[in-house]
Amino acid sequence: MHVDHFSFGILTPTLSYTLSVLGSLLGLICTVRARAMADNKRRARWLLLAAWAIGGTGIWVMHFMAMIGFSVPGVTIRYDVAATVASWITAVVVVGIGLFIVGFGRPNAIKVISAGTIMGVGVAGMHYTGMAAMRLPASVTYDRTLFVASVAVAVVASTVALWFTVTLRRGAVLFVAALIMGVAVNGMHFTGMYAMRVSELQDKPVAGFLPVAFLAPISVFVIMVVVVLFTALINRSGTDEGDGQADRTIRLLPVPPPETTASGRRVPSTFVPRPTR
Repeated sequence: MHVDHFSFGILTPTLSYTLSVLGSLLGLICTVRARAMADNKRRARWLLLAAWAIGGTGIWVMHFMAMIGFSVPGVTIRYDVAATVASWITAVVVVGIGLFIVGFGRPNAIKVISAGTIMGVGVAGMHYTGMAAMRLPASVTYDRTLFVASVAVAVVASTVALWFTVTLRRGAVLFVAALIMGVAVNGMHFTGMYAMRVSELQDKPVAGFLPVAFLAPISVFVIMVVVVLFTALINRSGTDEGDGQADRTIRLLPVPPPETTASGRRVPSTFVPRPTR
């Protein structure tokens, strides 16, 4: 049967790419902040926020937004809530695993490749779990070659993304990296979607929710991600300078002059760690 991946024209792929870039950029900012933390608990908190941004928004929200544009003419498509939520949790968890593997200790090629492989397979699993959440009166199969290609793209994209998280620091470069990550994530998604084959239309009732029912909670989730992460980034939560990387940290917002205590001691900036003089 014929399937349409762009039922709303350029709207859904544009939104999916934009959301993917947004989530990736916020996540990269969090990983930069995490690397500036010598305290493991603070570093872990920033890595969790990064997993929430990259996995929840950069990958899963992008995935579902693109799925809204998928249709089969003459067929009503609904979504199972439990499977949809499971795919979201999977995205956040597997990204978190990858970030924690490379986020502690000295990063090296073996760690990045190993973590990228785990994260990539997990992201592919998230994608196909999300597709399995679709309920439609037809038989669904997958082209084996495109299926394997989508998993390979997910592994490569995840490895590159993790490499970005342990090497990049400055704002302009982070933005370019987020643009690249957006292309990679969307490339994996649509490769997997093109692997899908729909046939043998059946006359049976379909249970579940229409995709538009998820738009409101998704919008609230994205707003929460942006607000929480922006608040965390500008909030005075303490700074560690033990790893000597603060002097290369990003400058995405104007950095106010350092405050001074009664004893004359300089207090670090509220947004990013300041270099040790």
